[in-house]
Amino acid sequence: MTGLYDPLLGRGWAFPMTSDARGPRLIGGPEKVEQSIRLILFTAPGERVLRPEFGCGLQTLLFRPNTVTLRSQIEDSVREAITRYEPRVDVIAVEVETAPSAPTLIDLHIAYRLRETNQVFNKIYPLVLSEGEDATAGGLIRVGAA
Repeated sequence: MTGLYDPLLGRGWAFPMTSDARGPRLIGGPEKVEQSIRLILFTAPGERVLRPEFGCGLQTLLFRPNTVTLRSQIEDSVREAITRYEPRVDVIAVEVETAPSAPTLIDLHIAYRLRETNQVFNKIYPLVLSEGEDATAGGLIRVGAA
């Protein structure tokens, strides 16, 4: 890979979009793939005008009880969305666990392999299922927040 150009994994604008003196900040390689997965997870179907089916729909889970059924629905939804919208990866595993700090917090674990390089990545996305939890620990994503 020369600079940010990677003919296999692509290159594009960073999200959220920022710029410097040279123009928009560009990213490529595995970082671009990770951002694409993040966009898939936290885009609600119907949010994109030209691709109304795009997204995972995690926002629809707000205020639901943290049950085995809910965690299974999240796993299925995430696996299906990444498989459908991110052709550069093979999903190895998707697991949802209740966070040890509170029953309304869950940790979304995603393991995936980049098809072109066989690199394996493991990402954890902490999610808040309901209002009223202390999300000041940093890095928590409030599902369904306005």
